[in-house]
Amino acid sequence: MSNENQLSLFDTSTTSQSASSFDLIPTDAKVPIPPGTYETIKQIADHCNRCHRCDLGNNRTHAVIGRGNIQAPIMIVGEAPGQNEDETGLPFVGKSGQLLEKILASVNLSTETDIYISNMVRCRPPNNRPPTTPEIEACKPYLLEQIRMVDPKIILFTGATAVKGLTADKRAISKIRGSWIEWEGRLCMPIFHPSYLLRNPSREAGSPKWLMWQDMQTVRAKLDEIQG
Repeated sequence: MSNENQLSLFDTSTTSQSASSFDLIPTDAKVPIPPGTYETIKQIADHCNRCHRCDLGNNRTHAVIGRGNIQAPIMIVGEAPGQNEDETGLPFVGKSGQLLEKILASVNLSTETDIYISNMVRCRPPNNRPPTTPEIEACKPYLLEQIRMVDPKIILFTGATAVKGLTADKRAISKIRGSWIEWEGRLCMPIFHPSYLLRNPSREAGSPKWLMWQDMQTVRAKLDEIQG
């Protein structure tokens, strides 16, 4: 499915269906899930836990939908669930998630009030490999519906997979992190994935952790500006 078709899923002007009318999930990933299909995150979760639009659903324990404030001004989009996430059904709950929470807290941001977290795909890829393009395309309608519901002012893409999956930008994350980009009328920023920071623990000036600190301060300042 092309990006143009995927992005049109935000347009609910001509397509909408009630909660009682989506008993069957389109099993062919080429068949779109119309915008406005879901009224609640729970409905998305119910579908995702029965979904087989790609093969990732064959081995899942839980579909990983999201966590945080459904009315948050900032949405974080990661790559894919890992083992801890598959077991709990919640995104970013392992070591990467713990570091992410510390990073957010350092600039007075919280999943209780300011943040909603999701991923490009809802099921864990084997051996924690990156999700493939077909897997991302099959799962993307669910993410687009989440974005529509949360309606964040700012979206943070953690890692290159998230950037490419939504914007089709193939540049390395080191080239574009910390830069504001506009996507679908929303203010977005690519940032390092917490797992990358775990592999690069130095805090010296110019290190990934140091750069992340700069980026998060920029995000905090922009949020304050938007909220007035």
